[in-house]
Amino acid sequence: MSNFFTDNKFRFLLLLAIVFFATLYLLFNSYGVIKYVRLKSELNELNKKIEQLEKENKNLESEIDSIKKGYPSKIEKIAREKYDMIKPNEKKIEFEEED
Repeated sequence: MSNFFTDNKFRFLLLLAIVFFATLYLLFNSYGVIKYVRLKSELNELNKKIEQLEKENKNLESEIDSIKKGYPSKIEKIAREKYDMIKPNEKKIEFEEED
């Protein structure tokens, strides 16, 4: 029996099992590589969303600024698009989309 534990084949299999279980532990534990990769991907998505929202925020700030300054063309555009307003003596033509 003592010959079994000193056998090179047993040592190799034992080392292989240890490496296998250590690799599983490193990959699948609560702080493992797979969780790290998933969190890194989520972080990248959130950073992209933050960047997109910052651009949208700047556009809205510039639109608010132009309205506050009273640019007539900007005010007219908003009145026509958002509130369907028209100038006196104008006629509004609407088209229905066919499905």
